Amino acid sequence: MMTLAIHDQRLAKPGPQNAALRDYDSVRRAIAFISEHWRAQPTIEAMADAAAVTPDELHHLFRRWAGLTPKGFMQALTLDHAKNLLRDSASVLDAALDSGLSGPGRLHDLFVTHEAMSPGEWKTGGGGMTLRYGFHPSPFGTAIVIATDRGLAGLAFADPGDEQTAFADMKRRWPSATFVEDTDGTTALAQRVFDTRLWRADQPLRVVLIGTDFEVRVWETLLKVPMGRAVSYSDIACKISNPKASRAVGAAVGRNPVSFVVPCHRALGKSGALTGYHWGITRKQAMLGWEAGQIGLH
Repeated sequence: MMTLAIHDQRLAKPGPQNAALRDYDSVRRAIAFISEHWRAQPTIEAMADAAAVTPDELHHLFRRWAGLTPKGFMQALTLDHAKNLLRDSASVLDAALDSGLSGPGRLHDLFVTHEAMSPGEWKTGGGGMTLRYGFHPSPFGTAIVIATDRGLAGLAFADPGDEQTAFADMKRRWPSATFVEDTDGTTALAQRVFDTRLWRADQPLRVVLIGTDFEVRVWETLLKVPMGRAVSYSDIACKISNPKASRAVGAAVGRNPVSFVVPCHRALGKSGALTGYHWGITRKQAMLGWEAGQIGLH
């Protein structure tokens, strides 16, 4: 559910030296530095030093990666920006229900059609299912794409050296399923998710949600949040008619198996605090800042 000008060759070439992965590695270093020092309004020279690039390289990196200057990206990480994303959180969900996924607020989004696995399939831990997976470069580090014949079932992220740990985390969600590595077979899905030129309302991405009934309802609610906005955990709880379940909602958000596509990074605390993110708070900051750039491009 987002927008990015990333060239096809960056998605197609696997390997640690892929340009998209190199970009994100520098970006995450810069974000970590900005997050610690943003109150002091660090100079571009200081940010570049933290990212191990020159100031000119950092400027071009952020323009290429998110369509923002480093200063613009720094502004997108402030609490004020988070509060702005969160404005009228409850009414955002109401409007989404009224307008559907084709409403005007979704002009820059990845359109998704989804279905839920049956309770029986979930209870067996994926028994009898064959899940294909592949490791692919993305704007947010290495993406682990997991698919069934019915659509995308999992999307996770990993920093360099953590790929197998992240994959093991995903496998634990469906302990009885059969996993088959299929990088070639999952490449088209990776491109479909991260190449914004393929985001079309008339060709939605098929997603299969595998979880409890409560979790699936939380994830379905997240799918209604448009890019450039956010919702609070408590508003999600109210929307699924369980207003006292904010903590359970937070747990369900953390167990979202289809990161980025089901935009759990758009769930914030009531104060605008980013709180946690299963694949790292730096990556959540990267996604929200990157989205700010995509909205600004249009």
